Amino acid sequence: MWWKALFLFLAFSLTAGPAEGGEFYLVCPLNCEQQRSLYVDRTKFLEGNDVREVQEQLRAAGLFQGPVNGVYGPITAAAVRSLQEANGIEPSGVVDAETWYLLALMSTPVKTSEPLPPPTGEVEIIIDVQKRTLTVMENGYPYKQFPCAVGKNETPTPVGNWSIRRKARNWGTGFGTRWLGLNIDWGIYGIHGTNKPYSIGTRASHGCIRMFNRHVEELFPWVEAGTPVHIVGNIMGPEHRPTLVHGDRESGVLEIQRLMQKHGYYDGPIDGIFGSGLQKAVVQFRKDHNLRYDNRVDREMYELLGL
Repeated sequence: MWWKALFLFLAFSLTAGPAEGGEFYLVCPLNCEQQRSLYVDRTKFLEGNDVREVQEQLRAAGLFQGPVNGVYGPITAAAVRSLQEANGIEPSGVVDAETWYLLALMSTPVKTSEPLPPPTGEVEIIIDVQKRTLTVMENGYPYKQFPCAVGKNETPTPVGNWSIRRKARNWGTGFGTRWLGLNIDWGIYGIHGTNKPYSIGTRASHGCIRMFNRHVEELFPWVEAGTPVHIVGNIMGPEHRPTLVHGDRESGVLEIQRLMQKHGYYDGPIDGIFGSGLQKAVVQFRKDHNLRYDNRVDREMYELLGL
């Protein structure tokens, strides 16, 4: 059975990241922000939006004169080598974690003011998904506001009332220099820095809240485990009232659980996970309201539940 133990060790090692104080825990199994390395593949050039992003940044820096076509070929690699050489990095032409970070620094706006001193009162965080802002509150009043990026339509940021679960520095590739994990039951979500600063102000993530590294570094010492985080927006997601099915994990499921509990159909955990208990409750609700037999939450159920 030694091979099973080895497999579990390797699996954990490849997916774990350091927490504050040396604790280890799983890195984002559902909502990873990982960034692939880019290199010249002679059999078939790598393609994608990440290549296009690199080309645009290199062009803005005056290092790339080729077409911005999302294809990682020799011309792009040569521009990357120039960037690396100019910054004291081995000129490999490979966009690895160190080079991604360098590109991130190039895209980060120049600091225009001195950071505020830490708030001395009771701190809360409000994240507005629609406006893509993160506001630090002190004793119920706005203290400082930062721009942020939130989840894409297909991977929305969970709306609801949460709190900081844990803090970490340099938590893993793609998460920038700081990580503030949230106590969300159905996945690992957090407020973190990014190696994609150009995404700030957009819907771009897998559900996490991205900030400029220097902003999350300023925020980091202001909060502790247990600090309230209120994420406001459409709890049913950017696409209003999507059909929910067994296995879904999101804020919409959380709201359905609350409503089904209120109507006396559900007595399980309010955790945002569409499990067998909620599925049984949905089937019974539909039967009692003369809806066609189904185990999904659809438009007809939403209307009956007042959504």
